[in-house]
Amino acid sequence: MVMAQRRFPAEWEPQKGLLLCYPHNGKDWPGKYGAIQWAFVEFIKKVSLFETVYLIVADAQQQQTVADRLDRAHVDLSKISFILQKTNRSWMRDSGPIMVHSNGKPEALNFNFNGWAKYNNWQLDKKVPQKVAQHLNTPITQVTYNGKKVVLEGGALEVNGKGTLITSEECLLHPTIQIRNQGFTKADYESVFKEFLGITNTIWLGNGILGDDTHGHIDDLCRFVDPATVVTVVEHDKNHKNHAPLQDNLKRLTAARLENGKPLTIVVLPMPRPIAFEDLELPASYANFLIINGAVLVPTFNDVNDRIALNILANCFPDREVIGINCIDLIWGFGTLHCLSQQIPQ
Repeated sequence: MVMAQRRFPAEWEPQKGLLLCYPHNGKDWPGKYGAIQWAFVEFIKKVSLFETVYLIVADAQQQQTVADRLDRAHVDLSKISFILQKTNRSWMRDSGPIMVHSNGKPEALNFNFNGWAKYNNWQLDKKVPQKVAQHLNTPITQVTYNGKKVVLEGGALEVNGKGTLITSEECLLHPTIQIRNQGFTKADYESVFKEFLGITNTIWLGNGILGDDTHGHIDDLCRFVDPATVVTVVEHDKNHKNHAPLQDNLKRLTAARLENGKPLTIVVLPMPRPIAFEDLELPASYANFLIINGAVLVPTFNDVNDRIALNILANCFPDREVIGINCIDLIWGFGTLHCLSQQIPQ
C-alpha cells in the first residue's frame, strides 16, 4: 500500500473555485437576515468575476430564489455551480472539506465538524464534505488519529504551502473550553498535520481576539501572504483586552522559524476600532481577508483603519486587485469573508 504524500496548498496558489453556502435560516444573524442575503449576493458577485463559485443552497426552491437575486445583481450565472444540501450554518471554512493534493491529485479531507465543540446543531453541516466531494468528483478521506475521528476547522489552520502551519493554543489546547479532541497534545496535533496536510513545521501562537465564537481561530489573527511573510494583527490601544495577547503573538512570530530555518518576514495590520452590537463586542479583524485568483477580498468596517489595512494588503499583493467588502452586517455572525468560504485548489 502506497502512503499518500499530501500537501495543503497555500491560498494564493491557483484555484478551481471557491465554496460558499447561501444562508437559508438567518439564525447566525438575528435581526439582520434581510441585509445578509444581499451582502451574500455582493460577495458572490465579486468572487464570480475571478473564478467559479461552488454555491451550496438548501433545495431547488432556494436555488431559484438565489439565482433570481444574482441575476438582478448582474452576476454571470455560468460562473455559479449550485450544490443542493441543507446546512445548519454557512461557515464553509469550518464545516466544508479541506482540499489537499494527494500524490499530486485532489483529495477532500473530512475533519468531522462538530459546531466548534460549542453548539449541538451541526448534524446537517457534517454532511457537507461528502456532498461537496461528490459534486467535485473527488475522493474523500475521514481524518482519524489512533483510530479516533479528529475534529479540526479550517479557520484554525494557516499554511504557506511549503510545510509550515500556524495555529493557536487557545483554539486547540485549552483544557476546559471548546475541547475539539480530548487529551490531544501539541505532538498529537503535529502528527495529524504531518500525515494529512504535509506539514513539517508548526508555529503555535497564544490567544485569539475578544468575541471570537470559535475560541482562537488563526484566520482572525495571522495570515501568510507569501511563503516567507505573514501579516499579523495588533491592537494599538494599550487599554483594550486584545492588546496584550496580540503583542504576545507578535513576539512568538518574531522568535519563530520557517520550515527552512529562516525567520519570518512580519507585516503588522491594525485592528478596527471596537464594534459593539447589543451587548457584545464583535470579533472584527482585517486578517479575515480572502485570497482568490487575481484578487484579495478584504473585510471593511466603516472604520478609519479600513484604508490603512487595504493599503498594507495592497503592498503585500502587488499583482492582485485588493478589494474592500463592507462586513459591518456579516460580522454580527462572528465572522466574515474567510470564515464563510473554502478555496478549492486546482
